[in-house]
Amino acid sequence: MTHRRLIMLVIGFSLILSGCGYTTRSAIQGEYKSIYVQGFINKVILTNSAYAENKYRIYRPFVETEITKYVTDKFLFDGNLKPVDEGIADLTLQGELIDFRKDPLRYDNDDNVLEYRVNLVINMRLIDNKTNKKLWEENGFTGDSSYFVSGQQATTEDDAVRSALADLSRRVVERTVEMW
Repeated sequence: MTHRRLIMLVIGFSLILSGCGYTTRSAIQGEYKSIYVQGFINKVILTNSAYAENKYRIYRPFVETEITKYVTDKFLFDGNLKPVDEGIADLTLQGELIDFRKDPLRYDNDDNVLEYRVNLVINMRLIDNKTNKKLWEENGFTGDSSYFVSGQQATTEDDAVRSALADLSRRVVERTVEMW
């Protein structure tokens, strides 16, 4: 091996080992250590005429409670922010469920629905409890999942809702921890 090739090899390995500055650590880890996930509020308006006209609109009791539980559990799993009681938290996450939809995705030749998508839509905001300042607000934030109603890939609506809750909670935690 020539001297020049050896130098290039050492430089190449040095660059690989040094990385490019990417980290999986939280962007807020130093400043904030804890979060209070306020109970999500159900603001789904069932009397809305557009809601009543769509035969695929559904209502699921206590889904806002499930959102709160899934988001809190996801913060526990993530580990960047520790879920704590309201009085001692550095941050408060406030949210409201504004829509819960089940939309058809695929039909067979007889216009029977083969596949649905479940959407959970929320508005949320993150508050710094020390300054009482809103750090960010997101409206129309969505978690979703699709499911087949027949065939080998068929699953239940309950499974799809749990999957949508998991998707939503993952996205909420990522949005909070990454702050972008």
